[in-house]
Amino acid sequence: MSLREDIKQAALDYHKHPTPGKIKITATKALTTQQDLALAYSPGVAAPSMAIYEDPATAADYTARANMVAVVTNGTAVLGLGDIGPLAAKPVMEGKAVLFKKFAGIDVFDIEIDEKDPDKLIDIIAALEPTFGGINLEDIKSPECFYIEEKLKNRMKVPVFHDDQHGTAIICGAAVINAMHVVGKELSQVKLVTSGAGAAGMACLDLLVELGMSMDNIIVSDSAGVLYEGREDLESDRKRAYAKGVKQQSVTEALVGADIFLGVSVAGVLKPEMIKPMAKDPLIMALANPIPEIMPDLALEVRPDAIIATGRSDFPNQVNNVLCFPYIFRGALDAGASCINEAMKTACVHALAQLARMEVSEVSSKAYGGKEMKFGREYLIPQPFDPRILIHVAPAVAKAAMESGVATRQITNMAEYKHQLNEFVYQSGLLMRPVFDAARKDLKRVVLAEGEDDRVLRAVQVINNDQLAIPILIGRPDVINQRIKRVGLNLEIGRDFELVNPQDDPRFKAYWTQYHELMQRQGVSPQIAKAIVRTRTTVIAALMVKRGEADAMLAGLTGRFHKVLQHITDVIGLKDQTPSGLSAVATDMGSYFVTDTNVNPNPSAEEIANMAISAAERVKAFGKTPRLALMSYSNFGTRDGNSPEKMRKALKLIRKLAPDLAVEGEMDAEFALMPNIRAHVFPNANYEQKANLLIMPNLDSATMALNMIRYFSQGVTVGPMLMGTNLPAHVLNPSSSVRRIVNMVAIAAVDAQKVSQES
Repeated sequence: MSLREDIKQAALDYHKHPTPGKIKITATKALTTQQDLALAYSPGVAAPSMAIYEDPATAADYTARANMVAVVTNGTAVLGLGDIGPLAAKPVMEGKAVLFKKFAGIDVFDIEIDEKDPDKLIDIIAALEPTFGGINLEDIKSPECFYIEEKLKNRMKVPVFHDDQHGTAIICGAAVINAMHVVGKELSQVKLVTSGAGAAGMACLDLLVELGMSMDNIIVSDSAGVLYEGREDLESDRKRAYAKGVKQQSVTEALVGADIFLGVSVAGVLKPEMIKPMAKDPLIMALANPIPEIMPDLALEVRPDAIIATGRSDFPNQVNNVLCFPYIFRGALDAGASCINEAMKTACVHALAQLARMEVSEVSSKAYGGKEMKFGREYLIPQPFDPRILIHVAPAVAKAAMESGVATRQITNMAEYKHQLNEFVYQSGLLMRPVFDAARKDLKRVVLAEGEDDRVLRAVQVINNDQLAIPILIGRPDVINQRIKRVGLNLEIGRDFELVNPQDDPRFKAYWTQYHELMQRQGVSPQIAKAIVRTRTTVIAALMVKRGEADAMLAGLTGRFHKVLQHITDVIGLKDQTPSGLSAVATDMGSYFVTDTNVNPNPSAEEIANMAISAAERVKAFGKTPRLALMSYSNFGTRDGNSPEKMRKALKLIRKLAPDLAVEGEMDAEFALMPNIRAHVFPNANYEQKANLLIMPNLDSATMALNMIRYFSQGVTVGPMLMGTNLPAHVLNPSSSVRRIVNMVAIAAVDAQKVSQES
């Protein structure tokens, strides 16, 4: 494998800086006090050790074993580099470790073993069973890899999975199923010719047969040619099984009338003239890396009706093992599976195939340069960065493990399990879950002003799938239909959402007349009212909410925040003349709410008190007990100035207006977020825990705090949530993602539920 010099140097720099390598160990428990040390080690650690001694199954409760996989190699077949040895294989194994963590939250130790004797290697790996919940064999040469895996599966009671074989086979299987679906061929009837009879090639064939392909329709070739009955050098039973009934012939002859070419061999072995006589709409899977058996452009020159898949990321239909191994292990570990069997592999195949037929996620599209993709000839399998793979594949694998009898732990509530996976995939998931649950109980009509935006359309797909609200979009039907088709969504006007066409709606006269009545004393003539209602979708959305035609609204993806807010307040009005913005950040250390992040540059003490009370009520909707910290550079009277004095006055007002709220201040971030420091300096604080609702003295401090928390924690923002309007309305940021839109629709729906309950 050769690399361009620029890529080579960039890769070396990436691995060297700022810290050599790609992985580290991080403690999951606090180790800050003598008590922590006593619990983590001596004498406290004796308790879990004895519990495990008495019941080994409790190791899953008291240790990390149930979420830990060993990626094991002896370095004899590393990528396209060959036998480079275990030490040189370490960067590859570290890479595998970070993929496990990134895509499925699984902790990994990479273990490079300097041993080529298969039986000795088996003994070493088998001895690791007390440490790991699963074994991923990697880059071990054929045919030893077959023997090693089979022996370990028989000896060990944890999943053992040779990814080079089965990972490739699973992705290949999903691609074949979907390709046959696209061209309308039956898997049991198609003819397949394979170049390559190594670990990956044989595993692909075995799984395809398991999926329904007839062995009689498969012709296999290796470096010595086609496997045929009577060929004397066929030493393995697997090869002899595929040679049975096959006559002696060349690969070129075998390809005549073939529906599928599967290449798991070496570059350039498939010549353009060899694929000319293949059947109509052939599937050519040229998986050799980095140079495939035939380049896609060459194949398409002679067979423009061909569907091409490769192992490369720069061509469509990349067969990439990362689509499989994190997720099949996630399901296996969570079910406590003793192995990964055929039922679990086929479940993985079908889950991936079904996901590819769904609409493409925004995250996946962004990861590939914003390219619009939809199921078809150039999109047979999901993209690696599709965040939904975990949620679809792991439950399917766990279910198969339970149904096939190899699970030692039963997942009794599959919906709850999927919720937990969703919370891993979307960092905001845990924070948003109470809101989502509430939104589903009483679906409300939420109108989205920018209905033509791709992100809104993608969000509507999620909203419908998750049953969060009844969406109403504002936009031109021809534009929306065109974008639905381009993005590849399963949406239909009238079926999946109501559409308001701003250019042709029978309510136009009623809308502009009402808007004129509201705005005539602010210089808005009937002509201006008509023009605004015709062109300002935010105004239409606000009028729909005011008239009771929608329960809540979202706007702001294409406008300036304050302009959009002004349209909303002009139509809907304010409760107390003090609108404000609340944002939340979901981090690994908890969720934090910050106000006012969007509206008031320098609010008064009275405005701060009002927004703090409103924010506390909204925090409760997330299932949390609000603990308010009035932020300043002063700590409980240590310094004077405009900010501390304003926050002290706000504290008095809050305690008068809402005496039951847990509120403290004024104080700085250290006192708000470090209870031990606060307790030492001010032991009589109103609450002992960390604050979770930070009330800032002005817009500068609020936006800086929010963005710094998000940056340093790598957290995900929810919001901004608009407070203070007469009816539910929220203003999005132009940079809002699909997930943020979905979150805000759920929040708006819950706001609307509260209005219904109060009326």
